[in-house]
Amino acid sequence: MKLASTASLSVLASAAAFLGGCTKAPAPMSMPPPQVAVVTAHAQEVPLTRDLVGRLSATRQADVRARVAGVLLKRVYTEGADVQQGQTLFLIDPKPLKAALDAALANLASAQASAANAKVLAQRAIDLAPEHFISKNDLDNARANDRTAAAAVQQYEANVELARINLGYANVTAPIAGRAGQQQVTEGALVGQGEATLLTTVEQIDPIYVNFSQAATDLEQLRRAQANGHVQLLEPNKATVDLSFSDGTRYAHSGTLDFSDAAVDSATGSVTLRAIVPNPEHTLLPGLFVNLRITTGAQTAFRIPAAAVQSDDAGFFVVTVDGSDKAVVKHLTTERLDGDVWIASGGVAEGDRIVVSGLQQVRPGGAVQATAWQQPPAAKVEAPAAPGQ
Repeated sequence: MKLASTASLSVLASAAAFLGGCTKAPAPMSMPPPQVAVVTAHAQEVPLTRDLVGRLSATRQADVRARVAGVLLKRVYTEGADVQQGQTLFLIDPKPLKAALDAALANLASAQASAANAKVLAQRAIDLAPEHFISKNDLDNARANDRTAAAAVQQYEANVELARINLGYANVTAPIAGRAGQQQVTEGALVGQGEATLLTTVEQIDPIYVNFSQAATDLEQLRRAQANGHVQLLEPNKATVDLSFSDGTRYAHSGTLDFSDAAVDSATGSVTLRAIVPNPEHTLLPGLFVNLRITTGAQTAFRIPAAAVQSDDAGFFVVTVDGSDKAVVKHLTTERLDGDVWIASGGVAEGDRIVVSGLQQVRPGGAVQATAWQQPPAAKVEAPAAPGQ
Protein backbone atom coordinates (compact mmCIF):
# COMPACT_ATOMS: atom_id res chain seq x y z
CA MET A 1 0.00 0.00 0.00
CA LYS A 2 2.83 2.36 0.74
CA LEU A 3 4.41 1.72 -2.68
CA ALA A 4 1.13 2.45 -4.40
CA SER A 5 0.77 5.77 -2.64
CA THR A 6 4.32 6.72 -3.54
CA ALA A 7 3.62 5.91 -7.23
CA SER A 8 0.45 8.00 -7.22
CA LEU A 9 2.28 10.96 -5.77
CA SER A 10 4.93 10.62 -8.46
CA VAL A 11 2.30 10.66 -11.25
CA LEU A 12 0.57 13.70 -9.78
CA ALA A 13 3.86 15.53 -9.51
CA SER A 14 4.66 14.81 -13.15
CA ALA A 15 1.21 16.01 -14.26
CA ALA A 16 1.59 19.18 -12.25
CA ALA A 17 4.94 19.85 -13.81
CA PHE A 18 3.43 19.35 -17.31
CA LEU A 19 0.53 21.63 -16.61
CA GLY A 20 2.84 24.22 -15.19
CA GLY A 21 4.72 24.36 -18.48
CA CYS A 22 1.44 24.91 -20.45
CA THR A 23 -0.09 27.80 -18.53
CA LYS A 24 0.51 30.31 -21.43
CA ALA A 25 -2.61 30.33 -23.76
CA PRO A 26 -2.12 30.50 -27.60
CA ALA A 27 -2.80 33.80 -29.44
CA PRO A 28 -6.39 34.03 -30.91
CA MET A 29 -6.69 33.42 -34.68
CA SER A 30 -7.63 36.52 -36.79
CA MET A 31 -10.87 36.30 -38.92
CA PRO A 32 -10.36 36.56 -42.69
CA PRO A 33 -12.01 39.50 -44.54
CA PRO A 34 -15.61 38.77 -45.59
CA GLN A 35 -16.10 37.70 -49.19
CA VAL A 36 -18.31 39.89 -51.37
CA ALA A 37 -19.37 39.81 -55.01
CA VAL A 38 -18.99 43.04 -56.96
CA VAL A 39 -19.89 44.53 -60.34
CA THR A 40 -17.87 47.24 -62.07
CA ALA A 41 -19.74 50.47 -62.80
CA HIS A 42 -19.64 51.61 -66.42
CA ALA A 43 -21.39 54.71 -67.75
CA GLN A 44 -23.56 54.09 -70.81
CA GLU A 45 -26.27 55.66 -72.90
CA VAL A 46 -29.55 54.83 -71.18
CA PRO A 47 -32.97 55.58 -72.71
CA LEU A 48 -34.71 58.44 -70.93
CA THR A 49 -38.10 56.97 -70.04
CA ARG A 50 -41.06 57.79 -67.87
CA ASP A 51 -43.82 55.40 -66.74
CA LEU A 52 -47.31 56.89 -66.85
CA VAL A 53 -50.96 55.87 -67.16
CA GLY A 54 -53.09 56.75 -70.17
CA ARG A 55 -56.54 56.18 -71.60
CA LEU A 56 -57.35 55.11 -75.14
CA SER A 57 -59.66 56.99 -77.48
CA ALA A 58 -60.67 56.67 -81.12
CA THR A 59 -58.75 58.74 -83.64
CA ARG A 60 -62.02 59.61 -85.39
CA GLN A 61 -65.58 59.31 -84.14
CA ALA A 62 -68.72 60.13 -86.09
CA ASP A 63 -72.38 60.01 -85.06
CA VAL A 64 -74.67 58.42 -87.62
CA ARG A 65 -77.97 60.33 -87.57
CA ALA A 66 -81.22 60.36 -89.49
CA ARG A 67 -81.13 63.49 -91.64
CA VAL A 68 -84.69 63.21 -92.94
CA ALA A 69 -87.96 62.37 -91.24
CA GLY A 70 -89.35 58.89 -91.80
CA VAL A 71 -89.93 55.42 -90.41
CA LEU A 72 -86.83 53.30 -89.87
CA LEU A 73 -87.26 50.15 -91.97
CA LYS A 74 -84.09 48.10 -91.46
CA ARG A 75 -80.59 47.90 -90.06
CA VAL A 76 -78.27 46.46 -92.73
CA TYR A 77 -74.96 46.20 -90.85
CA THR A 78 -73.65 43.94 -88.09
CA GLU A 79 -73.26 45.70 -84.78
CA GLY A 80 -69.62 45.87 -83.71
CA ALA A 81 -68.36 45.09 -87.23
CA ASP A 82 -66.02 47.16 -89.38
CA VAL A 83 -67.71 49.26 -92.05
CA GLN A 84 -66.40 51.24 -95.00
CA GLN A 85 -67.00 54.90 -95.70
CA GLY A 86 -70.23 55.27 -97.67
CA GLN A 87 -71.54 51.82 -96.71
CA THR A 88 -75.31 51.71 -96.08
CA LEU A 89 -76.13 51.15 -92.41
CA PHE A 90 -79.89 51.87 -92.15
CA LEU A 91 -82.87 52.20 -94.49
CA ILE A 92 -85.59 54.79 -93.94
CA ASP A 93 -88.95 54.45 -95.71
CA PRO A 94 -88.31 56.22 -99.06
CA LYS A 95 -91.93 56.43 -100.30
CA PRO A 96 -92.81 59.88 -98.90
CA LEU A 97 -89.46 61.19 -100.08
CA LYS A 98 -89.98 59.72 -103.55
CA ALA A 99 -93.41 61.37 -103.70
CA ALA A 100 -91.86 64.71 -102.72
CA LEU A 101 -89.33 64.32 -105.51
CA ASP A 102 -92.05 63.55 -108.04
CA ALA A 103 -93.98 66.65 -106.93
CA ALA A 104 -90.87 68.77 -107.30
CA LEU A 105 -90.28 67.38 -110.79
CA ALA A 106 -93.86 68.20 -111.76
CA ASN A 107 -93.53 71.74 -110.49
CA LEU A 108 -90.29 72.08 -112.42
CA ALA A 109 -91.96 70.89 -115.62
CA SER A 110 -94.75 73.40 -115.13
CA ALA A 111 -92.28 76.19 -114.50
CA GLN A 112 -90.27 75.22 -117.56
CA ALA A 113 -93.44 75.33 -119.70
CA SER A 114 -94.36 78.73 -118.33
CA ALA A 115 -90.83 79.94 -118.93
CA ALA A 116 -90.97 78.73 -122.53
CA ASN A 117 -94.24 80.59 -123.17
CA ALA A 118 -92.90 83.72 -121.50
CA LYS A 119 -89.82 83.56 -123.66
CA VAL A 120 -91.89 83.28 -126.85
CA LEU A 121 -94.07 86.22 -125.85
CA ALA A 122 -91.08 88.31 -124.96
CA GLN A 123 -89.43 87.56 -128.30
CA ARG A 124 -92.65 88.43 -130.14
CA ALA A 125 -92.88 91.74 -128.31
CA ILE A 126 -89.27 92.50 -129.17
CA ASP A 127 -89.98 91.79 -132.86
CA LEU A 128 -93.12 94.02 -132.93
CA ALA A 129 -91.66 96.89 -130.97
CA PRO A 130 -89.74 98.49 -133.91
CA GLU A 131 -92.96 98.70 -135.92
CA HIS A 132 -94.75 100.36 -133.01
CA PHE A 133 -97.40 97.63 -132.97
CA ILE A 134 -97.16 97.40 -129.17
CA SER A 135 -96.51 99.94 -126.54
CA LYS A 136 -93.24 100.26 -124.69
CA ASN A 137 -95.08 99.29 -121.49
CA ASP A 138 -96.18 95.97 -123.02
CA LEU A 139 -92.63 95.31 -124.16
CA ASP A 140 -91.29 95.88 -120.67
CA ASN A 141 -93.95 93.61 -119.17
CA ALA A 142 -93.12 90.82 -121.65
CA ARG A 143 -89.45 91.02 -120.80
CA ALA A 144 -90.20 91.06 -117.04
CA ASN A 145 -92.43 87.99 -117.36
CA ASP A 146 -89.65 86.19 -119.25
CA ARG A 147 -87.15 86.91 -116.50
CA THR A 148 -89.61 85.92 -113.75
CA ALA A 149 -90.38 82.63 -115.46
CA ALA A 150 -86.67 81.86 -115.87
CA ALA A 151 -86.09 82.56 -112.14
CA ALA A 152 -89.00 80.28 -111.25
CA VAL A 153 -87.36 77.49 -113.24
CA GLN A 154 -84.16 77.90 -111.26
CA GLN A 155 -86.11 77.79 -108.00
CA TYR A 156 -87.91 74.59 -108.94
CA GLU A 157 -84.65 73.05 -110.11
CA ALA A 158 -83.27 73.71 -106.64
CA ASN A 159 -86.37 72.12 -105.13
CA VAL A 160 -85.82 69.03 -107.25
CA GLU A 161 -82.18 68.83 -106.18
CA LEU A 162 -83.20 69.12 -102.51
CA ALA A 163 -85.82 66.40 -102.95
CA ARG A 164 -83.21 64.14 -104.57
CA ILE A 165 -80.81 64.76 -101.66
CA ASN A 166 -83.54 63.94 -99.13
CA LEU A 167 -84.38 60.76 -101.00
CA GLY A 168 -80.70 59.82 -100.88
CA TYR A 169 -80.76 60.29 -97.11
CA ALA A 170 -83.21 57.40 -96.91
CA ASN A 171 -80.09 55.23 -97.23
CA VAL A 172 -78.18 56.16 -94.07
CA THR A 173 -74.48 55.59 -94.81
CA ALA A 174 -71.27 55.54 -92.76
CA PRO A 175 -69.58 58.96 -92.83
CA ILE A 176 -66.16 57.40 -92.09
CA ALA A 177 -64.58 53.96 -92.16
CA GLY A 178 -64.33 52.27 -88.78
CA ARG A 179 -66.14 50.05 -86.31
CA ALA A 180 -69.90 50.55 -86.09
CA GLY A 181 -71.44 50.54 -82.64
CA GLN A 182 -74.73 49.42 -81.20
CA GLN A 183 -78.02 50.33 -82.84
CA GLN A 184 -79.72 53.13 -80.88
CA VAL A 185 -83.19 53.04 -82.49
CA THR A 186 -85.18 49.96 -83.40
CA GLU A 187 -86.99 49.31 -86.67
CA GLY A 188 -90.43 50.90 -86.95
CA ALA A 189 -89.49 54.03 -85.02
CA LEU A 190 -90.12 57.47 -86.44
CA VAL A 191 -86.77 59.21 -86.79
CA GLY A 192 -85.60 62.61 -87.90
CA GLN A 193 -88.83 64.31 -86.85
CA GLY A 194 -87.71 67.74 -85.69
CA GLU A 195 -84.14 66.63 -84.91
CA ALA A 196 -81.42 64.43 -86.37
CA THR A 197 -81.99 61.19 -84.44
CA LEU A 198 -78.84 59.33 -83.37
CA LEU A 199 -78.85 55.85 -84.93
CA THR A 200 -75.35 54.57 -84.09
CA THR A 201 -71.71 55.65 -83.84
CA VAL A 202 -68.72 54.76 -86.01
CA GLU A 203 -65.26 54.88 -84.43
CA GLN A 204 -61.92 54.63 -86.18
CA ILE A 205 -59.54 52.70 -83.88
CA ASP A 206 -56.64 51.84 -86.20
CA PRO A 207 -54.55 53.74 -85.37
CA ILE A 208 -55.78 54.68 -81.91
CA TYR A 209 -54.98 57.56 -79.56
CA VAL A 210 -53.66 57.22 -76.01
CA ASN A 211 -54.21 60.34 -73.91
CA PHE A 212 -52.13 60.99 -70.81
CA SER A 213 -50.61 63.81 -68.79
CA GLN A 214 -47.19 64.56 -67.33
CA ALA A 215 -46.25 66.92 -64.54
CA ALA A 216 -45.08 70.27 -65.84
CA THR A 217 -42.19 70.20 -63.35
CA ASP A 218 -40.88 66.97 -64.94
CA LEU A 219 -40.94 68.55 -68.38
CA GLU A 220 -39.14 71.63 -67.09
CA GLN A 221 -36.45 69.46 -65.47
CA LEU A 222 -35.92 67.69 -68.79
CA ARG A 223 -35.53 70.99 -70.62
CA ARG A 224 -32.98 72.21 -68.05
CA ALA A 225 -31.09 68.93 -68.23
CA GLN A 226 -30.99 69.22 -72.02
CA ALA A 227 -29.74 72.80 -71.76
CA ASN A 228 -26.96 71.62 -69.42
CA GLY A 229 -25.99 68.81 -71.78
CA HIS A 230 -26.96 66.04 -69.35
CA VAL A 231 -29.60 64.51 -71.61
CA GLN A 232 -30.35 64.42 -75.33
CA LEU A 233 -34.05 64.82 -76.08
CA LEU A 234 -35.73 63.54 -79.22
CA GLU A 235 -37.95 65.62 -81.43
CA PRO A 236 -41.54 65.53 -80.09
CA ASN A 237 -42.84 63.50 -83.04
CA LYS A 238 -40.00 60.97 -82.59
CA ALA A 239 -40.59 60.22 -78.91
CA THR A 240 -41.74 56.59 -78.69
CA VAL A 241 -44.50 55.18 -76.51
CA ASP A 242 -44.78 51.54 -75.43
CA LEU A 243 -47.98 50.21 -73.88
CA SER A 244 -48.65 47.42 -71.41
CA PHE A 245 -51.86 46.11 -69.89
CA SER A 246 -52.84 45.87 -66.23
CA ASP A 247 -51.50 42.31 -65.97
CA GLY A 248 -48.07 43.43 -67.21
CA THR A 249 -48.44 42.06 -70.74
CA ARG A 250 -46.67 44.32 -73.22
CA TYR A 251 -48.50 45.49 -76.33
CA ALA A 252 -46.80 44.40 -79.54
CA HIS A 253 -46.73 47.76 -81.37
CA SER A 254 -44.98 50.98 -80.36
CA GLY A 255 -46.45 54.41 -80.99
CA THR A 256 -45.15 57.94 -81.27
CA LEU A 257 -45.96 61.18 -79.47
CA ASP A 258 -48.59 62.98 -81.51
CA PHE A 259 -49.65 66.06 -79.54
CA SER A 260 -48.47 68.17 -76.62
CA ASP A 261 -50.70 70.87 -75.16
CA ALA A 262 -49.29 74.38 -75.06
CA ALA A 263 -50.84 75.18 -71.67
CA VAL A 264 -50.55 73.74 -68.16
CA ASP A 265 -53.72 72.60 -66.41
CA SER A 266 -54.01 74.95 -63.43
CA ALA A 267 -55.94 72.36 -61.39
CA THR A 268 -53.42 69.50 -61.73
CA GLY A 269 -50.18 71.25 -62.70
CA SER A 270 -49.73 68.85 -65.62
CA VAL A 271 -49.54 69.04 -69.39
CA THR A 272 -51.86 66.99 -71.59
CA LEU A 273 -50.09 64.74 -74.10
CA ARG A 274 -51.30 62.33 -76.75
CA ALA A 275 -49.69 59.47 -78.65
CA ILE A 276 -50.86 57.58 -81.70
CA VAL A 277 -50.44 53.80 -81.70
CA PRO A 278 -51.02 51.23 -84.48
CA ASN A 279 -53.94 48.90 -83.74
CA PRO A 280 -54.21 46.50 -86.71
CA GLU A 281 -55.63 43.61 -84.65
CA HIS A 282 -58.11 45.95 -82.88
CA THR A 283 -56.79 44.71 -79.54
CA LEU A 284 -56.99 48.21 -78.07
CA LEU A 285 -60.46 49.60 -77.44
CA PRO A 286 -61.49 53.19 -76.67
CA GLY A 287 -61.92 53.94 -72.99
CA LEU A 288 -59.38 51.35 -71.81
CA PHE A 289 -56.73 52.42 -69.28
CA VAL A 290 -53.19 51.26 -70.10
CA ASN A 291 -49.72 51.63 -68.64
CA LEU A 292 -47.32 53.41 -70.94
CA ARG A 293 -43.61 54.09 -71.06
CA ILE A 294 -42.59 57.15 -73.04
CA THR A 295 -39.01 57.38 -74.29
CA THR A 296 -38.10 61.02 -74.85
CA GLY A 297 -34.34 60.77 -75.32
CA ALA A 298 -31.18 59.36 -73.76
CA GLN A 299 -28.84 60.14 -70.89
CA THR A 300 -25.44 59.00 -69.69
CA ALA A 301 -26.00 56.93 -66.53
CA PHE A 302 -25.09 53.77 -64.65
CA ARG A 303 -27.18 50.61 -64.48
CA ILE A 304 -26.84 49.17 -60.97
CA PRO A 305 -28.45 45.89 -59.84
CA ALA A 306 -31.28 46.59 -57.39
CA ALA A 307 -29.79 44.04 -54.95
CA ALA A 308 -26.81 46.38 -54.47
CA VAL A 309 -28.86 49.47 -53.63
CA GLN A 310 -29.85 50.27 -50.03
CA SER A 311 -31.47 53.28 -48.42
CA ASP A 312 -31.12 55.38 -45.31
CA ASP A 313 -32.31 58.79 -44.15
CA ALA A 314 -30.04 60.47 -46.69
CA GLY A 315 -31.41 58.46 -49.64
CA PHE A 316 -30.19 55.53 -51.69
CA PHE A 317 -26.61 54.32 -51.42
CA VAL A 318 -24.26 51.52 -52.45
CA VAL A 319 -21.15 50.02 -50.87
CA THR A 320 -18.05 50.11 -53.08
CA VAL A 321 -14.62 48.54 -52.74
CA ASP A 322 -11.70 50.94 -53.09
CA GLY A 323 -8.15 50.22 -54.27
CA SER A 324 -7.15 49.07 -50.77
CA ASP A 325 -10.00 46.53 -50.68
CA LYS A 326 -11.85 48.61 -48.07
CA ALA A 327 -15.60 49.13 -48.05
CA VAL A 328 -16.74 52.69 -48.91
CA VAL A 329 -20.35 53.96 -48.79
CA LYS A 330 -21.49 56.18 -51.69
CA HIS A 331 -24.90 57.84 -52.00
CA LEU A 332 -26.54 57.75 -55.40
CA THR A 333 -28.42 60.19 -57.57
CA THR A 334 -31.13 57.79 -58.73
CA GLU A 335 -33.45 58.41 -61.65
CA ARG A 336 -35.78 55.43 -61.67
CA LEU A 337 -36.10 51.69 -61.14
CA ASP A 338 -36.11 49.73 -64.41
CA GLY A 339 -37.16 46.20 -63.53
CA ASP A 340 -34.39 44.81 -61.29
CA VAL A 341 -31.92 47.60 -62.18
CA TRP A 342 -31.58 51.11 -60.76
CA ILE A 343 -30.68 53.90 -63.18
CA ALA A 344 -28.27 56.28 -61.42
CA SER A 345 -26.95 59.49 -62.95
CA GLY A 346 -24.42 60.23 -60.20
CA GLY A 347 -22.86 59.16 -56.93
CA VAL A 348 -20.55 56.54 -58.41
CA ALA A 349 -17.68 56.87 -60.86
CA GLU A 350 -16.48 54.91 -63.85
CA GLY A 351 -14.77 51.72 -62.71
CA ASP A 352 -16.16 51.67 -59.15
CA ARG A 353 -16.58 48.17 -57.77
CA ILE A 354 -20.08 47.94 -56.30
CA VAL A 355 -20.94 45.23 -53.77
CA VAL A 356 -23.98 43.22 -54.85
CA SER A 357 -23.95 40.23 -52.46
CA GLY A 358 -22.40 39.69 -49.05
CA LEU A 359 -23.50 43.10 -47.76
CA GLN A 360 -24.52 41.68 -44.36
CA GLN A 361 -20.89 41.08 -43.32
CA VAL A 362 -19.51 44.37 -44.65
CA ARG A 363 -18.65 47.28 -42.37
CA PRO A 364 -17.79 50.74 -43.75
CA GLY A 365 -14.02 51.08 -43.78
CA GLY A 366 -13.52 47.37 -43.19
CA ALA A 367 -11.44 45.11 -45.39
CA VAL A 368 -13.25 42.83 -47.84
CA GLN A 369 -12.30 40.14 -50.31
CA ALA A 370 -13.98 40.92 -53.65
CA THR A 371 -14.91 38.53 -56.43
CA ALA A 372 -16.85 39.13 -59.63
CA TRP A 373 -20.63 38.89 -59.27
CA GLN A 374 -22.47 36.47 -61.53
CA GLN A 375 -26.05 37.30 -62.36
CA PRO A 376 -28.33 34.38 -61.47
CA PRO A 377 -29.98 32.68 -64.44
CA ALA A 378 -33.59 33.49 -65.13
CA ALA A 379 -36.07 31.07 -63.64
CA LYS A 380 -37.29 28.51 -66.16
CA VAL A 381 -41.05 28.26 -66.35
CA GLU A 382 -42.18 24.73 -67.13
CA ALA A 383 -45.30 24.17 -69.15
CA PRO A 384 -48.12 22.48 -67.20
CA ALA A 385 -48.64 18.81 -67.94
CA ALA A 386 -51.51 17.87 -70.18
CA PRO A 387 -54.62 16.46 -68.44
CA GLY A 388 -54.31 12.75 -67.72
CA GLN A 389 -50.48 12.74 -67.72
